[in-house]
Formats: sequence, C-alpha cells, structure tokens
Amino acid sequence: MAEAFKEGDLVELKSGGPTMTYGGEAMYGDALCYWFEGTKRQCETFPYAVLQRVKDG
Repeated sequence: MAEAFKEGDLVELKSGGPTMTYGGEAMYGDALCYWFEGTKRQCETFPYAVLQRVKDG
C-alpha cells in the first residue's frame, strides 16, 4: 500500500523524529528509509501508515 511517495522524497514519522529519505518499497511491502546520525547512515523499514511527507518550508 505505497502512499504516493517517490524515491528521494523527504519523509518523517507522524510521531516525530529525524527527516528521512524515502528509498523505495522494501521486500515485505514496507517503506525503506535512510537518514544520518552524525556521519553514520541509518536504514530502516517502516509501515507506510506511520509516515508522512515533509512539508516544504
């Protein structure tokens, strides 16, 4: 159930947290997201229902 995110879109958890880059759909249908903590890249999958696109501005 991909929300109309495109690869490269900036997303965030609806509950807050870091701005992440949407990297596409993962193996089991979740969203694959990347972000940095300092200089270390992090990667995790999340259900689409918990994500929202980051608003411009």
